[in-house]
Amino acid sequence: MRAFLSVAFLAIGIAIGGAFPRVSEVVQGALAAAGLTNARAAPPTNAAMTKPAAAATDDGHGDHGHEHAEGEPKPAGEAKHSEGEAKPEAGGHKHAEGEVHGHGEEGEGKIRMTAEQAAEQDIKLARVEGGILSRHLLVPGTIAQDADRIARVPVRVVGTVSEMRKRLGEEVAKGEVVAVLDSREVAEAKSDFLSATVKADLEKTNFDRQQALWDKRISAESAFLNAKAAYSEATLRVDLARQKLSALGLNAAEVATSAKKDETTPNLSSLRRYELRSPLAGRVVERKVDVGTAVGKEGDPADVYTVADLSSVWIELAVPTTELPKVREGAKVTIVGGDDAARGEGKVVFVSPILNAETRSARVIVALPNKEMAWRPGTFVTTEVEIAQDKVKVRLPKSAIQTIGAEKVVFVRTQEGFVRRDVTIGKADDDAFEILTGLKPGDEVAVANSFVLKAELGKAEADHAH
Repeated sequence: MRAFLSVAFLAIGIAIGGAFPRVSEVVQGALAAAGLTNARAAPPTNAAMTKPAAAATDDGHGDHGHEHAEGEPKPAGEAKHSEGEAKPEAGGHKHAEGEVHGHGEEGEGKIRMTAEQAAEQDIKLARVEGGILSRHLLVPGTIAQDADRIARVPVRVVGTVSEMRKRLGEEVAKGEVVAVLDSREVAEAKSDFLSATVKADLEKTNFDRQQALWDKRISAESAFLNAKAAYSEATLRVDLARQKLSALGLNAAEVATSAKKDETTPNLSSLRRYELRSPLAGRVVERKVDVGTAVGKEGDPADVYTVADLSSVWIELAVPTTELPKVREGAKVTIVGGDDAARGEGKVVFVSPILNAETRSARVIVALPNKEMAWRPGTFVTTEVEIAQDKVKVRLPKSAIQTIGAEKVVFVRTQEGFVRRDVTIGKADDDAFEILTGLKPGDEVAVANSFVLKAELGKAEADHAH
């Protein structure tokens, strides 16, 4: 029985040894230890002395022709992976050293991006240069009419309104007739001028005749002198009548021309007609009378229209005494708040030397262009008054600055794309920073939508970290 078992074990060992040489050695050793086979076994086959081809290929040292026993340290020259060789990833793909998966970035802080890709992301670029940083003072104000661009159409005579030619809001030109009065006072002034003119013409004719007679010694000297005195008096009356017309805003030549026209149309006399004209170009912003209203007397309306040129308005500011030394005439003023499209810019034209006794503030007037008629008198606004200007060597818009961790960074354009650049910030105003370190004039920097580059850099670093 024992002999039969020995033969069976030997047959199994030979079969296994033929398929797996290394296992065969182990089995033969076990059989020899049990005394079932001869201790002097045949020498190992050539297949047992070498590794399988697949194993040699996987280890990366198939060309060396030797192996290491289990647990034996390998020589330093035989690294499992050569330096710079791509290591297999869990996802079945490789990354070269320094390459970030999914992003065309090479090296820390670098982003590969073409000009076309930057344009698609609406990333704007600008050259770094020096500039001016402006400091401002925030002051509330009120829009008001420009006192130099507002006028009333006054009533200079006693009369009755017979025509109103303009409506509220209508445009008027300088010197345009806007209303017509019917006035007895005007009729008398015109009559006095016309009669004085006729009288002067007669006296001149008489004077010329007497002077001719006197020159020939035909008439007496007294007659010549009397004619001369009468003519001088008539001339003086004409001058007085002309001045009266001028005081009423009438032109003597126009009155004389109108009188000649009246001779052809006696039923349409213009003696009582008094035209009111606009003293400046603008819009009718107020109408105070109607047709048939009596004007000119005490208690009657003193003017019929108010005309204003609103192409330029004022901003009235109340600046505290503590801030008043900072405000100077000519300083730039900007309206802030509300709709950005409605931002206006003007300049200080007057700083009052007198303080308001109640508010202890000074009146400051700002001239503000109003071509689009966007600013209406009476509107409350908030303004920024420029109080200082600082010249800096490197000025950069705030939109170009991004914060990564605790660092302020910008993205500088390179041939391949962009590179992160840490900067140090100095002074600032509402729109820009002074850059102390990190940039120099001439660098091309992303100044709009730079947050896109920050996001790309963040994704690249996250992918590289895994």
